[in-house]
Amino acid sequence: MRRIAPLAAALSTTAALGACAGDETLRGHVPEGSVWALGEIDGAAFGARATISFPAPGKIAGDAPCNRYSGNQAAPYPWFRAERILSTKRACAELAAEQAFFAALGRVTLAQVQGEVLILSSPDGPVMVFARQP
Repeated sequence: MRRIAPLAAALSTTAALGACAGDETLRGHVPEGSVWALGEIDGAAFGARATISFPAPGKIAGDAPCNRYSGNQAAPYPWFRAERILSTKRACAELAAEQAFFAALGRVTLAQVQGEVLILSSPDGPVMVFARQP
């Protein structure tokens, strides 16, 4: 009987996960249509403008300091994984800030929403703090 109990618990958990309905990505946990502006990376103020939004289940989009971007958010909340990010190719004086933004966005693995604040982080990497825009 001891051998069956862990298996039963695992099957019960699997069934519960399979029964989840709706958008299980970060989009399902933020107000629809909300735009979040980056305020800091790793505790340092981010001096350029960068935003993120969640326009559809599994999708991200926004403005980097120089370019518009879009991509996939391929992990269920509270995990986060940005994939297949595409951006326009404009040059500007804030290109270094843009590179830092995309580098951090590509490394974060966790998401946390606390009211008007969105935190994207990784245990061994960057912490990105966003504020919801009015």
